[in-house]
Amino acid sequence: MSERDQERPEVEESEEGGERSSGPSSSRPGAPLRDRDRGVSAEGRQPGRGKRKGGPSRGFQWRRASKVLFLWIFFFLVVIFAAKFFGSNIPSDTAVISFKTYRELLQGRKIRSADIVETSFQGHLAEPEPLQDEAGNTKSYQHFVVNLGIIDSQTRKEWEEYGVDFKFKTKPYNWLNFLFNMLPWFLFAGLWIFILRQMQGGPKGAFSFGKSRAKLVSEDKPKVTFKDVAGAEEAKQELQEIIEILKDPRKFQKLGGRIPKGVLLVGPPGTGKTYIAKAVAGEAGVPFFSMSGSDFVEMFVGVGASRVRDLFEQGKAHAPCIIFIDEIDAVGRHRGAGIGGGHDEREQTLNQLLVEMDGFESNEGVILIAATNRPDVLDPALLRPGRFDRQVVVDRPDVKGREGVLAIHTRHIPLAKGVNLKVLARATPGLSQADLANLVNEAALLASRYNRDRVTMLDFEAAKDKVMMGAERRSLIIPEEERRLVAYHEIGHALVSKLIPGSDPVHKATIIPIGRALGVTHFLPLDERHVHPKSYWFDRITMILGGRVAEKVVFGETANGAADDYERATAIARNMVCEWGMSERLGPMTYGKKEEEIFLGREIAQHRDYSERTAQTIDEEIKEIVTSAERRAEDLLRANEDKLHLLVNTLLEFEVLDGSQIDRLLAGEVLRRPAHHRHRGNGQHGNGRSGQGARDRGRESKDREREDEEAKPLAQEPEKTTPED
Repeated sequence: MSERDQERPEVEESEEGGERSSGPSSSRPGAPLRDRDRGVSAEGRQPGRGKRKGGPSRGFQWRRASKVLFLWIFFFLVVIFAAKFFGSNIPSDTAVISFKTYRELLQGRKIRSADIVETSFQGHLAEPEPLQDEAGNTKSYQHFVVNLGIIDSQTRKEWEEYGVDFKFKTKPYNWLNFLFNMLPWFLFAGLWIFILRQMQGGPKGAFSFGKSRAKLVSEDKPKVTFKDVAGAEEAKQELQEIIEILKDPRKFQKLGGRIPKGVLLVGPPGTGKTYIAKAVAGEAGVPFFSMSGSDFVEMFVGVGASRVRDLFEQGKAHAPCIIFIDEIDAVGRHRGAGIGGGHDEREQTLNQLLVEMDGFESNEGVILIAATNRPDVLDPALLRPGRFDRQVVVDRPDVKGREGVLAIHTRHIPLAKGVNLKVLARATPGLSQADLANLVNEAALLASRYNRDRVTMLDFEAAKDKVMMGAERRSLIIPEEERRLVAYHEIGHALVSKLIPGSDPVHKATIIPIGRALGVTHFLPLDERHVHPKSYWFDRITMILGGRVAEKVVFGETANGAADDYERATAIARNMVCEWGMSERLGPMTYGKKEEEIFLGREIAQHRDYSERTAQTIDEEIKEIVTSAERRAEDLLRANEDKLHLLVNTLLEFEVLDGSQIDRLLAGEVLRRPAHHRHRGNGQHGNGRSGQGARDRGRESKDREREDEEAKPLAQEPEKTTPED
């Protein structure tokens, strides 16, 4: 091995031998050599053209050599094919004659000698004779060939009589014919090897088909640590303890404790389970293998089990170490479930995983960390203690966690002076870590679109609306009557909420089409509550039906845009009656056993465990709750119909009203458009006086700044959104 090969860190052997990176650091004497490998000289010259970043090629390039060899083989076979079909084995100075011409030459004693190869008579004339070949051309030839068929003793005697010096020769082996006959088999073998390599997903060949695809995290790459994770403090604490156990196991074993064998990260999508695993890799200080659950699954039965065995063999060789399997539900699903039974390949892979985690032979020092958002479909044998000793829930962050997540993602983004992450965190309840990261990115892109040097609070407000609701569709043409209908619907929601004491405050009402909704009303919870009384849910149903009731009060009929309101109101009423025990007639009981997907909230099936009479009572109770809320909303709106018309007329003019503006209108104040809307016409047409135009532009700039300062975003809750579909 050369000196350069010795200085190169061995990271690429993770899939075969699982070796860790062992290259020298920049402080060692080998550092200048590594700089030369990267193509940078000591004088600071730029890398030479054609060199790869990161050093020279690692040994012999088998992939490139195999491609070149395949091209040469293909060219050789094409030449053989052409020679077989377009070539001839007979020399150009030899004529192919008929049997009649052969007899004439023989009887005329013109044949001097001959070579007999099987049934072919290759004669040599004493003198050149004009002969006619197969093409009908007459030319002087001294050599000819003719096929005599079976040569018997009578034919040999005849040659002796006419003085022909003949001898028998063995036909030479025709390698050309052999290669041509083997050509289909070569092509079939090449095609089969190509298919196997494609199924492998890499150039390692068929002998590594059952090898693990786990990747060893390189120590040279930028690390993610627990300082880069926010909103999941409990999960960080659990995993931090795992890392401390690996670093100092005697501290925890002196009282008889044992190292946990597995940790299962459970939570909704986008909560940062994989990101936390990356932080574990950055903090661990021990070998960290990562792979996906789908990497075990192949079309051939037994391959997944072989990869599981190889994965744990690598883990034993590097113990203590951590193995991370992302989306483990791809291989750990409940055995025997589904229509038609289970999947043989997946079940064998799961069986091997169960044995490796806690079977007859224990794997001490190998800790398995897995992540999934579908814990309900995992096999019970996989979840029991001894395999996954700990199940860590990584849920959506609270307001403090959201503030921490926003602070992490805005570290490298220049923020304007008025940006308040605490207000933004309060305005985004229910968003996951991935949603918040996307929100920050959208705000930065929006600021760049308008050529700003820093990201402002208005950029975050617009990005929040885009992430949670969708982009505004201002180009959508809506008739005036339909626009008024949407305005009354949205103000109906907002006004009913304002008239009910203790309800969630209104954040914003708009008639600008956003996403698939023609209008939207947002509500801001005062705090993040997890338990609500019966009165809260009844007030919520009343607010949801406020839009429909407003249409009925003003227009005398309802439209089809409130279908989502009916669905949500009915769902809340059904939960009040059947699940939460809030019905006086039915009492504190639950009706209808359901099977739900954890963290997804979807009903797979519902088992009816009550009588027809009870079902009728349930329907009556649900209808009573919904109709009572509708009557209450109608009474409130009819008693405040003048306020309803006032808010609608203002919304039609402004298109967007926030909670403070609605409060000012209800208090009797008159809203005015910002000053820059009034001066915009003067700026466009002008009056010929530059001094007056400059003063107008100055006032316009100040008015815009004052409006931006007043328009700082308030909080909103995505679950409290009431769209007009």
